Amino acid sequence: MKKKKNKKILLIQPTPYDQNGKLVKKSKLYFVGLALPLLAALTPKGYEVELCYETIEDVPFDTDADLIGISSMGHAVMRTIDIAKKFRELGKTVVLGGYMVSLMPEEAKKYGDSVMIGDAEETWAEMINDYSKGKLKKVYQKKLTKLKTPLPKYEMLLNKNIGNFLPVQAGRGCPKTCSFCSVYCLYKGQYLKRDIKEVIRDIKRVKELGFKQFLLLDDNIFSDRKYAIKLCSEIKKLKMKWMTQCSIDIAKDEELLKIIADSGCYVLSFGLESITKESLKSMNKSWANPDKYAEQIKIIRKYGIDISTEMVVGADGDTLETIKNTAKFISDNHIAVPRFYILTPIPGTKFFDEMQKQNRIYNADIYSYNACEAVHIPKNMAPEELTKAYWELYNEVYSMKSIIKRTLLTKTFFKRPIDAIFYFGVNCFYRYQIKKGIVPNIV
Repeated sequence: MKKKKNKKILLIQPTPYDQNGKLVKKSKLYFVGLALPLLAALTPKGYEVELCYETIEDVPFDTDADLIGISSMGHAVMRTIDIAKKFRELGKTVVLGGYMVSLMPEEAKKYGDSVMIGDAEETWAEMINDYSKGKLKKVYQKKLTKLKTPLPKYEMLLNKNIGNFLPVQAGRGCPKTCSFCSVYCLYKGQYLKRDIKEVIRDIKRVKELGFKQFLLLDDNIFSDRKYAIKLCSEIKKLKMKWMTQCSIDIAKDEELLKIIADSGCYVLSFGLESITKESLKSMNKSWANPDKYAEQIKIIRKYGIDISTEMVVGADGDTLETIKNTAKFISDNHIAVPRFYILTPIPGTKFFDEMQKQNRIYNADIYSYNACEAVHIPKNMAPEELTKAYWELYNEVYSMKSIIKRTLLTKTFFKRPIDAIFYFGVNCFYRYQIKKGIVPNIV
């Protein structure tokens, strides 16, 4: 007699392996992914859903759930594969999703019984219903034309050791077209925004659960000025603190900056990528002007907003000297929480296609890509030199002298000492990881 499928689903967000092959583990998870509680909300009634964030808890391989969903992000892809293999050996049905799966669906098919490409809003319930009937398809894919989601099941996160904020999504995609960016490769310049009432509904729920701040997930929320102003007007009424990311050219609109700050935003994260124009041009990001970065940062700080940055090294305009100068730029501009990556040709991105066409792929093993070792041949240095310069950059930026200058010897310390001390603590933890040869990550 054929075993009847049970009504339980285990959803997993894997943690990456560090450079020593060990799982990245933390006592607390600050940046909680939204995918799992959102998928739980999209699940048809009658199903029990369990969530696992492997960074702070162990994967329950002894689960009684028959259906396992794994969300794959970044260099956690290797761990995703290992988890998938183990569960399939145990006779479970494995469904893979996330942006790495969407970028490399043919590879993902090797490790899952089914793969979900792109957004899951229109396909998740369909997949589960097919599974329950024994008619699971190998691929589920449907392009969204409108972004509308149910209220995420945030309450499922409350028994986990997480930070003092929860994620809320406003939009997906980005109108920018940076060649190395996975967001561009998935959305091709498409930018979908949720109805503001829906966004506020989610923020109110976060507040009801006792949180005083939230992270607004959006790759470039202020690209639609009218929408941003209306959303900030509604957020202001809730009297909550919040963070988000956007492009640095927000500094050109001081009226909008004031509205953002007045609504409770106190941290903005920027993908500055590089301090050289040639590098930005090679990444199809010539709209950004690194000569104006310092001035733009000052303007943004004028409104009481702290700054976090992400940058890449190894683009065509980079030299060993410009990488060294990047450390000085970070220090001189008192960037609270800087992160760096080696420019990596991820399969599925335009940059990968360019490097492959130019025969500049140095390491063809895509499963070894970790954004901290050069895998392409840079224009102005050897791959080994790039890797060495990258680690020297991280060690310089996270020297104790630089940390103190960037976090404690700032105006923020006198205006918001608790925030400054928090940034100092984050920097010290990142320094500890770097000294062990582990790249800091936001999980």
